[in-house]
Amino acid sequence: MMEKETIIATAKQCLRDEAAAIESLIPRLDEQFMRAVEAIRDCKGKIVVTGVGKSGHVGSKIASTLASIGTPAFFLNPLDAYHGDLGMLSEADVVLAISYSGATEELLRFLPLIQAKKITIIGMSGHADSLLARYSDIHLDISVEREADPLNLVPTASTTATLALGDALASALVEAKRFQPTDFARLHPGGDLGRKLLAKVEDVMFTDNLPFVTPDMKLAEAIEIVTNGKLGVGIVLENGALVGIITDGDIRRAMLRLGQSFFATPVADIMSRNPKTISKDAKIVDAGETMNHYSIHSLVVLNNDAKVCGVIDSFSCLPGTRFYH
Repeated sequence: MMEKETIIATAKQCLRDEAAAIESLIPRLDEQFMRAVEAIRDCKGKIVVTGVGKSGHVGSKIASTLASIGTPAFFLNPLDAYHGDLGMLSEADVVLAISYSGATEELLRFLPLIQAKKITIIGMSGHADSLLARYSDIHLDISVEREADPLNLVPTASTTATLALGDALASALVEAKRFQPTDFARLHPGGDLGRKLLAKVEDVMFTDNLPFVTPDMKLAEAIEIVTNGKLGVGIVLENGALVGIITDGDIRRAMLRLGQSFFATPVADIMSRNPKTISKDAKIVDAGETMNHYSIHSLVVLNNDAKVCGVIDSFSCLPGTRFYH
């Protein structure tokens, strides 16, 4: 029967060793790392990531991450390269070759074919004097003090370090390429972030039963309209033009302040003039940023004629919120 304390202690030590492996990479972010970032940034072709076994699995993830930040990349198994896939490579490409030992035979037999095409090779290995390091134009050191399993045999800390360094490359490229959230959204149109960054205010705004009130309307009537509108606001119009807004907070504070005279008080006495608005054509991410900046929970939406056409609230700008239209 397994001893719980021993099992938990082993798992904790694994995480400590993997954390230490990542931490040890930081001092190695040197000129070689900078050259790798520049080579990938300036690549006119594709980034071809290659490796065998566990390194291949990690390499596939690195390629996917690079592609997600607008850097054309794909994974190529060295074994497939011997059977026609070498034709995928061109001189404009950059190859990122991964092997912790730096001596993986299938990978090493592949590298001379890459060199023959005069393709830049970025090698990632745990041995600076390995054949992979010698073949590489740029070498990134992914060595770890020990693997994270009790036997110090299973690729654990080394694969974690490799994956982390790949993420560091991608993160550095985001900065080097001035990659923006909208760029990310264009490459992820199916996700919540893509929808939120690319969708417009008119896609999520409320348009039904808008709570319109007038400046001279008594609060006794206005409070009923605001309540029925279920948006927490009342939109104050005069001759069809927006002149103010009242919120649930305004109403509560007025009740406390005015007492018995509250119900006979006109809307104009408590409304906020010059309310914050946004165009129906604006991105909903801009609406969210505006609400955060002013610490408000909703915006009045205007059409191209500066007429009120809806309301957008902060909930509509959250990831995962469904579209209303």
